[in-house]
Amino acid sequence: MQAEMGGREFRGFMETFLRYADSGWGKVYNYAWSLGMGIPPIVALVLLRHDPGSASFVLTAIGLGIVILGVYVVSNVWKTPQYKVILAWDPDALPATWEADRQRYFNINWIQLVTTWIAFILFLVALLALPH
Repeated sequence: MQAEMGGREFRGFMETFLRYADSGWGKVYNYAWSLGMGIPPIVALVLLRHDPGSASFVLTAIGLGIVILGVYVVSNVWKTPQYKVILAWDPDALPATWEADRQRYFNINWIQLVTTWIAFILFLVALLALPH
């Protein structure tokens, strides 16, 4: 849907989206989602600390590393600055790079989608690997 938008429309959409995502319930949701991806694996690692060589421990640790790099670092190093680039566009005089900037935003989202699913799968496999 966003790929079909023109630059002015995309910029307007992002402004509205970010206004809601960065305040009120949107901000609560973002923090809950972010913390929910990091705190449970840390708790699991603490509970599994007696057996650091177990498949569950190793898979959880790898999953947490992926969350840290693929979600937290990507968000803070690339995604948030990319939001600022998009919001800096003048809707009446888009920069020549607006399509490349938009594609970069899409690429960042793909990276986060893939890393989130990989971490989720690792966490599920770690759960299944727990002794019964």
